[in-house]
Amino acid sequence: MTAPLTPPPPPHEQSPDSAQDVWRSAPAEAGPGPHGATSAYAADGPGLKTELRDAAVITVAGIVAGALLGLLWAWLTPHVPLVGELVDKNWVVYLKDTEGEQAIGVDGTFTLLAVGFGVVSAVAVFLARRKGGVPLVVGLALGGLLASLLAWRLGVWLGPEKDVIAHAKAVGKGVTFPAPLKLGTKGALLAWPVSALLVHLGLTALFGPRDPDPYDNAYGQQPTPPPTA
Repeated sequence: MTAPLTPPPPPHEQSPDSAQDVWRSAPAEAGPGPHGATSAYAADGPGLKTELRDAAVITVAGIVAGALLGLLWAWLTPHVPLVGELVDKNWVVYLKDTEGEQAIGVDGTFTLLAVGFGVVSAVAVFLARRKGGVPLVVGLALGGLLASLLAWRLGVWLGPEKDVIAHAKAVGKGVTFPAPLKLGTKGALLAWPVSALLVHLGLTALFGPRDPDPYDNAYGQQPTPPPTA
C-alpha cells in the first residue's frame, strides 16, 4: 500500500530555518549586490603590477624634469653681488649691497619654479591616469623630491664659481662678481612634491571617477522575506 503524498506546507507555515536558508543564499546569487559590485570593480582596476610600473615611470620622468628645473634656476635666479678687496695682503670678500634682497630672490625663484613643475606634473599624471592609486601618488611625490634635489645640485654646479676667494683674485680688486648659488631655505625642496600632491588630490576629488556604491540596490533583487506566522 502506497503512503499518501504529503503536500509541502504553504510559505507562511515554513520553519524559521528554511527562511534563514533563503536569506543566506540570496546575497550570493544576487548579481547587483555588494559582492557583484566589488568583483566588477576589482576586475575593472588596473592591477598592482601596472600601477607599480606607472609609478616607476612617473618617478623617472620627474627626475628628468628636475634637470630642466636646475637649468632654469641657474639661468633665471638673481645673483648676489660680491666684491673682493686686498687687506694686509689677504683677500677679503664682502657683499656689495648689504641691504639687497638677491639672496631671498634665489630661494624664491627656486620655490616658484618648483611649484610650477609640481602643478604641471600633477596635471599630467591625472590626465594620463584618472583613476589614480596609491603607487602613482607615491611615485609623484618621490619623483618630485628627487627632482628637487637634482635641480638644487645641478644649479649650484652650473652657477658661478664656488671658491669666492679664487674668483675675487681672478676678477681683480674692487670688481663685482656673482656669489655662488646657495639654497638658504632647504624647505624649498618640498615645494615640488607638496604642490604636486595637493593639485593631484584636488583634481581627483573634483574630476576623478567615483567608486561604485557597494550598497546601491544591494537588496533590490533579493526575494521578499516570508511573512511571519
